[in-house]
Amino acid sequence: MALLLQETTFVVVDLETTGASPKKGAAITEIGAVKVRGGELIGEFKTFVNPLAPIPEYISEMTGITDLMLANAPVIDEVFPTFLEFVGSHNESVLVAHNAPFDLSFLKSAAKELDYPWPKYKSLDTVTVARQVLTKEEVADCKLGTLAQFFGTKTEPNHRALDDAKATVEVLHGLLERLGSLQITTLEGLLEFAKTAAHIQRQNYWGLRST
Repeated sequence: MALLLQETTFVVVDLETTGASPKKGAAITEIGAVKVRGGELIGEFKTFVNPLAPIPEYISEMTGITDLMLANAPVIDEVFPTFLEFVGSHNESVLVAHNAPFDLSFLKSAAKELDYPWPKYKSLDTVTVARQVLTKEEVADCKLGTLAQFFGTKTEPNHRALDDAKATVEVLHGLLERLGSLQITTLEGLLEFAKTAAHIQRQNYWGLRST
């Protein structure tokens, strides 16, 4: 039996990091996550993470997170098991993030580094969905701040993990309302829509690159 979206547990996660890619040595500095089901808050998760390396100045200027703030923070070895426990099993929860490939790359890298098997979470990228259901007449781009303003979120994104996760929850709910008008009411339907949208967007990207 198909799982209805209103019965689905979504864990919306946002990370702050020291750079753009774990492959280039960047590390997590803050994790924020919000667990929701049927529009109701189930729980929140927030922690600093000591990256064991200095934070670049431009990152500190953007996030407000400094080396001093992280000096006594737990390292990823201590944080990661607690985070996975909060998320729950891959049978229970769907991971959601704004620009999900970014956040998932850091989480999967941490799992590999710590020798944790990465749970086979279903995941959803709100950027991909937004690009497919919103028009350019409605939004100039699909940055989190733009979408937050469009949907009138109570929490304003500010490059801090928990606040950005909270804003993404509200954006997610706005997008799900739009999808409801397209008769997409199940998790299976949502994930299939997102998969098709991602494929279309990749084709359009490479089509533009080749012209």
